Amino acid sequence: MAVPPLIVATARAGWHWQWQRLMQGLAPADAEGHYRRPASDRRDVVLPEASDLLARNDETRARLIIGRSCPWAHRTWLIHQLRQLQPSLELVIAKADHLKGRWSLEPAWLGCDSLQALYQHCGCSPRHRATVPALIDPCQSATHEPALLGNDSAELSLALARWPAPQGAPDLAPEPLLESIEIWQQRLQPAVNDGVYRCGFARSQQAYQDASEALFQALKTVESALKTGGGPWLCGEELTLADVRLFPTLIRWEMVYAPLFGCTAHPLWTLPALWEWRQRFFKLPGVAATCDAHAWRQDYFGALFPLNPGGIIPAGEDLSRLVMAQPPTCP
Repeated sequence: MAVPPLIVATARAGWHWQWQRLMQGLAPADAEGHYRRPASDRRDVVLPEASDLLARNDETRARLIIGRSCPWAHRTWLIHQLRQLQPSLELVIAKADHLKGRWSLEPAWLGCDSLQALYQHCGCSPRHRATVPALIDPCQSATHEPALLGNDSAELSLALARWPAPQGAPDLAPEPLLESIEIWQQRLQPAVNDGVYRCGFARSQQAYQDASEALFQALKTVESALKTGGGPWLCGEELTLADVRLFPTLIRWEMVYAPLFGCTAHPLWTLPALWEWRQRFFKLPGVAATCDAHAWRQDYFGALFPLNPGGIIPAGEDLSRLVMAQPPTCP
């Protein structure tokens, strides 16, 4: 028996109204439906002296808290791996708690079983948004109390690029390239890193189209730079923070951003230089270990109810096979 058209129309209108309310809580937008990322409760990064960091024991060593699915945290995880910072900076992986809408700590650390509790333990207000990445000093030298050293991914990336590292660790922020790194940051952050979210969280067709056009235009700019820039990386011959900041977005592309966020105007393989750049980065020591496609699908498809109300987690191709595949010949 067919459902009467009036019931269908009423259900559609009711669901759209509820969807708008849910989206407003998840992803605020302007009057035209363009997603506007809320301002973060960021803390400026303040690092102890290098000699202090290297002298810490297991109990007092600083912790970098990340979440597997968060692309902003992924940046800092990559730097931790590439620069081999484990001897002086311990990694803690928080788990996304979809039901409570928070990051949980399993096992608990400093008596805290959630990131929100840990932020408050470090003196933050209960209203402070507990986000990853977060750099925590469990025993600040001046006060001997735990402290949040920073939680802004861009600033933390630069701080970790200067963190004391073993001999031979790559310099991801060499002084002569800092200006070029910042230019890439200003180019990629709004249109690409945040651009995929502007596509997925758009609340009108025009807002989606605007975000999609800006996203793919920026990717074409990257493609052109890789072809003509004189080196395998964004800033030339040297791997830098510019590459680190782009990789977490592109490695999630086929697993999350294309199917869930609608970043589908062109497949990534139509940008061959960018495809090869992603392969090159993925093969760097320690990088593949930071890429958990299963966690990405679970946390994006499982947590973003307004975008996937059925809650079904789609199957995904093996990430290594996908990334290392030879792309079709571009027309």
